[in-house]
Amino acid sequence: MEIAQAPATHRLQPGAPSEEDIDLYRTLGANAAAGVAVVATSVRGRDYAATVTGWLPVSYDPPTMLVSLYGESRIGEAVSASRYWTLSLLTGSQQGIANWLASPGTPLEGLMTQVPFRRGEVSSAPIIDNALAFFELETVATHPAATHLLVVGEVRAMGTLATGRDVLDPLVHFGSAYHRLNR
Repeated sequence: MEIAQAPATHRLQPGAPSEEDIDLYRTLGANAAAGVAVVATSVRGRDYAATVTGWLPVSYDPPTMLVSLYGESRIGEAVSASRYWTLSLLTGSQQGIANWLASPGTPLEGLMTQVPFRRGEVSSAPIIDNALAFFELETVATHPAATHLLVVGEVRAMGTLATGRDVLDPLVHFGSAYHRLNR
């Protein structure tokens, strides 16, 4: 994979960014390795889930996390409408799940029929089986940010479902592709 070289400093002009600005931002932003996770919730008996790399722990006291969701996406709208949601950190062996839930045009009905999961005890939202770690969260704040919605949640339950070698094998996104730390 070849990474585009940018000048030492690329200044953006005031106003809307150009396509060149957006492309360079995407290229440079892809240089940050990020853990791959699934955000999920249930609204009116329907499950919603999507693959995300824009998440982070915010505070340990109380345990709080943040996720960035495209504001006009089904998952963005569903998490906004729901009080509770889950974040499941994926293992290297779960790349297929990451691909499925990141695909545009996944079906609204039956989205989770291809994904092994269990229901959270607090949230009743899907938690991906064999997740490296999972968190059940209650939304405490939402903040619009450009095209995205930043959702802050306090952790209400957490744990791990990974076993064996998967415990040391997180799925990582880097350079616009998925990678495993252990094979």
